[in-house]
Amino acid sequence: MQLYPAEMQHLDWNAVRDFLAVARTGSLNRAAATLSVNATTVGRRIGALEAALGVRLFQRAQTGLALTDDGRDLIARAEGIEAAAVAFTRRAERGGAVRGRVRLATAENLATVLLLPALPTLRARHPDLTVEIATDIRSANLHRREADLALRLVRPAQGNVTIKRVGSMAYGLYGAVSYLDRAGRGAADRGRFDTEAFIAWSESYADLPAAMWIERRLAGRPPAVVATSLRAHVVAARAGLGLAVLPCFVAEDEPELRRVPSEVDAMAQDLWLVLHADLAGSARVRAVADFVEETVAANARSLEGLGGP
Repeated sequence: MQLYPAEMQHLDWNAVRDFLAVARTGSLNRAAATLSVNATTVGRRIGALEAALGVRLFQRAQTGLALTDDGRDLIARAEGIEAAAVAFTRRAERGGAVRGRVRLATAENLATVLLLPALPTLRARHPDLTVEIATDIRSANLHRREADLALRLVRPAQGNVTIKRVGSMAYGLYGAVSYLDRAGRGAADRGRFDTEAFIAWSESYADLPAAMWIERRLAGRPPAVVATSLRAHVVAARAGLGLAVLPCFVAEDEPELRRVPSEVDAMAQDLWLVLHADLAGSARVRAVADFVEETVAANARSLEGLGGP
C-alpha cells in the first residue's frame, strides 16, 4: 500500500496514537487501558482510520489482534508522527508554572517505601501539582511519553535522555527469627547455605542479581517458595519460609527479620534519575526530579544498608 503525503496530512493524531497502542498491546481493551479511554472509542478510531486509508490494519488472531501486511507497513510512519507529536508537546511544556500532572516511573519498593511517604512535602510545596506514580513491571518508555521521568535501577544504554546517578541501594540476606531459630544457625554456619531454604524469583526475573545469587546457592535444590514481587518475598521471609535477598532499606523496617552475614552484603545497585531531554526545562518535571533526588539523598544511609537516615 502506498500512503501519500496528502493522506497523512488529514490523519487524526488520536487515531494514529490508538493504532500504535493496539499494535503494541494486541488488544483493544489493553490499548484503551494504556490510553485511559474506553475500548469502544479506540475501536471507533481504528475503524475511522481504516476507512480513511482504505485498508484493513488488523486481523483477529488467537492471541488477540494482529497487524495485517498493510498495518505493518504503516508502523514506521505512525511512529514518526508519534515522535513529532511528543516532541511538539514537550517543547510547548518547557518552562512555566509548577502545576499539572507529572508521571514518574519507578520500582514498586522505591515508590511505596521511599517516595510515597515523602510525597506530602512535595504536595505542600506545589499544591497544584499532581504526581502519577507508575510501578508497572515493564520499564516505562520515556520516548513514547509513558512517563515524564523515572527512577531506575538500571542505567539506560541509549536514548535522548538526561541521566544522573543519585544514589545506591544495598541488599542483604534476611530470615525471620522463627526460621533462624528453627534452622539453628550459629557462628560456625557463616557463609554456609547448602541446607538452607530459600525464597526464589521466577524464571522471568532470572537476570536480577538477587535471583542469580539464590540460584547459585540452591545448586539445583528446589526453593521453598517462588514469588514474582518484592512484597511477596518480604511476606514469605517474615512467615519463616526461608531466607530472602532483600533491599536493606525495606527489610530493616521489618522487626521479625534479621540480617544473615553473606556475600550479599557486597551487593548493591545504583539508582538513576532519568528525564527525557526535551523535558529537562519543564518546571513541573524539574520539581518532581528535585523531589526524587532530595528524597534519595535524605535516605542515603538507609538505602545503603547503614542504618537510619
